[in-house]
Amino acid sequence: MNLNSKEKLVVEVIGAHNLMPKDGEGSSSPFVEVEFESQRQKTTVKYRDLNPVWNEKLVFSVNDAADLPYRTVEINVFNERRSNNSRNFLGKVRVSGSSIAREGEALAQLYTLDKRSLFSHVRGEITLKLYLSTREEVKQVINGGNSNNNNNGILVSSSKKNKKLQQQQGTSMAIQQNLGQESKLNSHNHHGHAKPVDPGPGEIKPVVITTVPGPVIPAVNPAGLGGGGGGGGGVPVGGMGMYSTGHGEYSLKETRPHLGGGPLNKDKTSSTYDLVEQMQYLYVRVVKAREISVFGGGELVAEVKLGNYRGITKRVPLNSAEWDQVFAFSKDCIQSSVVEIFVKESNKEDFLGRVWFDLNEVPKRVPPDSQLAPQWYRMDDRKGEKAKGGEVMVAIWLGTQADEAFAEAWHSKAANVSTDGLCSIKSKVYLSPKLWYLRVNVIEAQDVVMGEKGSSLMRYPELFAKVQVGNQVLRTRIASPVASKSLSNPVWNEDLLFVVAEPFEDYVLVSVEDHLAPNRDETVGRVLLPVTNIEKRLDDKPVTSRWFNLDIHLGNQNDSSKSVMRFASRIHLLASLDGGYHVLDEATMYSSDVRPTAKQLWKPHIGVLEVGVLGASNLVPVKIKEGKGGSTDAYCVAKYGQKWVRTRTVVDSLSPKWNEQYTWEVFDPCTVITIGVFDNARVDKNVVSATTRDSRIGKVRIRLSTLESDKVYTHAYPLLMLHPSGVKKMGELHLAVRFSCANMVNMLCMYTMPLLPKMHYVQPLSVNQLDSLRYQAMNVVASRLGRAEPPLVRDVVEYMLDHDSHMWSMRKSKANFFRLTNILAWFVAVSRFLETVRNWHKPVYSAVFLIVFMIFVLLPELIVPCVLLTMAAMGLWRYRSRPRHPPHMDTRLSYADVVHPDELDEEFDSFPSSRAAEIIRMRYDRLRSVAGRIQSVVGDMATQGERFQALLSWRDPRATFLFIMVCLAAACGFYAVPFKWIVALWGLYLLRPPKFRNRLPSRAVSFFKRLPTRADSML
Repeated sequence: MNLNSKEKLVVEVIGAHNLMPKDGEGSSSPFVEVEFESQRQKTTVKYRDLNPVWNEKLVFSVNDAADLPYRTVEINVFNERRSNNSRNFLGKVRVSGSSIAREGEALAQLYTLDKRSLFSHVRGEITLKLYLSTREEVKQVINGGNSNNNNNGILVSSSKKNKKLQQQQGTSMAIQQNLGQESKLNSHNHHGHAKPVDPGPGEIKPVVITTVPGPVIPAVNPAGLGGGGGGGGGVPVGGMGMYSTGHGEYSLKETRPHLGGGPLNKDKTSSTYDLVEQMQYLYVRVVKAREISVFGGGELVAEVKLGNYRGITKRVPLNSAEWDQVFAFSKDCIQSSVVEIFVKESNKEDFLGRVWFDLNEVPKRVPPDSQLAPQWYRMDDRKGEKAKGGEVMVAIWLGTQADEAFAEAWHSKAANVSTDGLCSIKSKVYLSPKLWYLRVNVIEAQDVVMGEKGSSLMRYPELFAKVQVGNQVLRTRIASPVASKSLSNPVWNEDLLFVVAEPFEDYVLVSVEDHLAPNRDETVGRVLLPVTNIEKRLDDKPVTSRWFNLDIHLGNQNDSSKSVMRFASRIHLLASLDGGYHVLDEATMYSSDVRPTAKQLWKPHIGVLEVGVLGASNLVPVKIKEGKGGSTDAYCVAKYGQKWVRTRTVVDSLSPKWNEQYTWEVFDPCTVITIGVFDNARVDKNVVSATTRDSRIGKVRIRLSTLESDKVYTHAYPLLMLHPSGVKKMGELHLAVRFSCANMVNMLCMYTMPLLPKMHYVQPLSVNQLDSLRYQAMNVVASRLGRAEPPLVRDVVEYMLDHDSHMWSMRKSKANFFRLTNILAWFVAVSRFLETVRNWHKPVYSAVFLIVFMIFVLLPELIVPCVLLTMAAMGLWRYRSRPRHPPHMDTRLSYADVVHPDELDEEFDSFPSSRAAEIIRMRYDRLRSVAGRIQSVVGDMATQGERFQALLSWRDPRATFLFIMVCLAAACGFYAVPFKWIVALWGLYLLRPPKFRNRLPSRAVSFFKRLPTRADSML
């Protein structure tokens, strides 16, 4: 290897993503090995990480730079197996030398890992940066440590790291000396040769490379999106998503914001707005103008100008020049010491009057002080004369976001937003409609007149009832014949449930129909009932049923042949609005409210939840604006109970600051608040259309029961989104959360009460009914919130309510399976410990266990107190190591970091599927294989249960006879010998040393396995 060559090839290994697990436990320990011109080097090993990040530079000598385009660089990724000192292949990449650029021109590129052979199992990508360099720093990297190693800029904080660094330096120095001796020997043997001799493949010796941390790589965005959204940690962001820097990339981070203005800036709003950072604003309120002289009349506008920012009021006629608008200029937007107010005609640039204010003289207002009264100011005209400029009524003050005018004010950071888009960027509070369950019990009908007389003589009528409320339609079964009833008196007695919202605007349409043929039904009568006339009930007491006449005139009402009612067809209904239930519109495990619908059944609230939405950081650009590159117009939506809040939209910012605080009453601590971040697609009126959707950026869930009372939690929550290419971090959401409890006794009592209202247990609903009603409730809520102004669009509501949580996903199935195995792992560990004790692998433990067992046998009254005391002691001991942070989205628990790409594609597929037939066939075969394994496990469980049933079934008469004899003998033994001595003998028999055992199964186990099962009778 020619270490003195001027040209050096630098291979910077940045990271890899979505590698194949190869260690048998769902993970891998990858490292990268790079080979170039018989030189081979490798990176460090990242243990148990499928998304490793190295940021290491490997430097190679280049013998002839002109020959580089004809060379290749081979990069292999391996999994290290420490158990047997071997490695598994994870993928490879070959890079042609013609694509290697000079230093300063190279960019980090994403390469897909290729297979080594046809049977290799490979997946994932690797990010590399290859370039040629002649810098001395690169030479120092390959030459190892030297006397100037402390200039490399590496800060080591612990003594262990110092020792490790000294060992690496010593090893590097030794290798450098060996290489120096080899170079001297080569120069002595080949004196006079200008070209150095390359070592052969058999002469390659391992070279220890002392790597230094590379610089932070900016975000690489091949789509051309603008900067600012790149994250930390030197992680490239490309078209395939954001790469993890390990588990820390997706972890929760504690922050320390200056809440309430900091300790030195406390004011009277600190008690109300103490969970947000104070933001200073200059408020200008333009009320009206008078004595404005304009030739020929016209429309007037007022313009407020501060530096390069200016806001314009709406147009008003000259004879009633009144605006009453507030303009808010953020403190960081103030570029001038003077604020000017102009009054001008709407279609002209010249102003009619002007007044200005020095910012040093502007007063400061702090709520709850009264609002500053506006005053009349004489304006200067274009010539500077005050007599002809007219007067304008203005109020100007300095304040914070706690000011009453903040919500409706025009903001300087939204100066480029069109007038039509201003209403869609302001903060709003929404209330979910009050939902009721409408129960319609269709009992029976009487004297139903058939529609087709001729056909009714040849067949039995198939009558059913159909009930429609809005766009919800349900139907009963076809009435079966009853011996005591005629065919024209069908009986159903079925409950049909619907979801309605206050104010009640819908009607209940009940129709009786006759099923004539497939896809052909004939209506023979109907009745229309307003929902407002239906009786409300708060408990399970029955309401009075009523008979209603069926309208049989379904055709032309002016037809005289149908105007005579020959029969009084009637239907028997029992309808009620059930207020004792809680109408579920969210997923059950993420419910934010469990109160019944009727307010009379509500109990007093037990606490208050306060959330300060501080801001977001490192958001990923989600759209492209002309001349600005990537951009995001982000806003937050928080939902808890019936109250939805929406922050204002921060325009064109990848690190928006909201600093808005909201409060909710808490009625149950075992509830969840959901906070989502979205991109506002309605800011630019040029791109708004009927199909425009607000892009999802991510959401956070916080369970209140995991929060300590009266403690402020300030954290940066990772915003994670699952895409077809994998999990992607979209940024971080900064929140301040406090859960205050007024009465701790009442809160503790809530843990012993049923989670749902009483009606859910007295008159329970089936699982299918709850799923259907939740879907209906979601549609009602989305429809009502979409009618607000500005609307909370359906996509946002459905995302917050987990609209697609019921869809099939192989990833979720695996995640739930591993959750179950983690629960069962405790039992497995206990069984292994008992087996260790039983086999006397640890004699001390076995002896102690035997002594404790005999004590419990002799004093059985100590068993329950000792178990309870042990559990209490364990709980108190774990108090010191209790979780200090709220839970958050866990990619490993969700099985999102190692999921197969095809499983993700299946999860994002529409329903019904829109994929090709070959892909569907492959997925069906995969599902069959999984179901086959489940089928085998279920079959084994059924086999064991049938063997228990066979003990007394006499299916095997000899086995049953033998079991009965053993039971009789055991009964006599238990009667004659005290129970505790039997337990003692049984324990001593199980704990006997291995010397007195054999490895054959016990006689009881052998007898049980010989019992017959019904598996023999299956096809």
